Amino acid sequence: MRVGFNPNKDKVLPKSDYTHQVVVPVYIPHQNDYFKDSFQILQLCLESLFKTCHDKTYITVVNNGSCIEVVNYLNQLQQELKIQEVIHTSAIGKLNAILKGLSGHQFPLITITDADVLFINHWQKATYEIFEAFPKAGIVSPSPNPKMLRYYTANVIGTTFFSKKATFTSVKAKEDMIAFAKSIGNESLYKPVHLEKQLTITKESTSALIGAGHFVATYKGVSFNKLKQRFSKFSLGGDSEEFLLDKPATDLGLWRLSTQNNYAFHLGNVKEEWMQDKLDTLLSDVSIVENVVDNSVYSGVTNVFLMKFFSRLIFRKPFWQLYLRYKGLTPEEAKLY
Repeated sequence: MRVGFNPNKDKVLPKSDYTHQVVVPVYIPHQNDYFKDSFQILQLCLESLFKTCHDKTYITVVNNGSCIEVVNYLNQLQQELKIQEVIHTSAIGKLNAILKGLSGHQFPLITITDADVLFINHWQKATYEIFEAFPKAGIVSPSPNPKMLRYYTANVIGTTFFSKKATFTSVKAKEDMIAFAKSIGNESLYKPVHLEKQLTITKESTSALIGAGHFVATYKGVSFNKLKQRFSKFSLGGDSEEFLLDKPATDLGLWRLSTQNNYAFHLGNVKEEWMQDKLDTLLSDVSIVENVVDNSVYSGVTNVFLMKFFSRLIFRKPFWQLYLRYKGLTPEEAKLY
């Protein structure tokens, strides 16, 4: 039996005070073998977020079927108001966990990060500067990776083809890039030329690396407004990240960019002494950093042409090498890049 009128019926929700969501999917089924150090790595990740995020950041952690120790830890963090949302699920897969974290919210900016990332001070500020300088930016990674130069970047390459502000510049985060390659177990990931030169775009005092990786990136919220796919059949990998995270933004004509300096370290699954040392050097800073987000999209005929037709031409080996030379590499460097 119902008596009276529910006071919340037809009531419009108040505008959220939060301006930036961080979604962290977590899968630590036990603390043995591959996952022996994963709980400690997760703690480093979240503690780095607590130290470096401004106080308008909404942190969502999606427990994707982790062990009871992780469950209790996350619940305690929520009770302490260190994280705003904890979602517990069975092991439904990384991308399905991310989709749950996105549901029920609408934020101007959304950072999706692996649970083995250590953030350092000013990562949000550096990210916001790129979004503000380049209104077409849709995905910004706080970790540079020149190997991603050809991944869903035909729209930015085509748009800036004749611009002198898009050119190769010196790498600023060489040692951190080497550390990233080591962290994924592939120390030969980068060729020497990748560690010396990177393709950047500059506007006034702000420069960004063209291309962005996967392990941590900030997306314009508008990227997910028309997301059609609600389920991934993959537990991890496959084409799920491409079609659920990467393609939607580029379909809207938005660009993939990265910071030139490194603001996030990939930790992997083995804890090392430097990780705690790096965390200890971080300064606690929860002051508000204004994020100016242009929600315009550019999904017109030009973007379709660039992504479907121009990309087929420019990324062919002879044309690609000519383009790299045009943007500042030597013939030998272009062959190796």
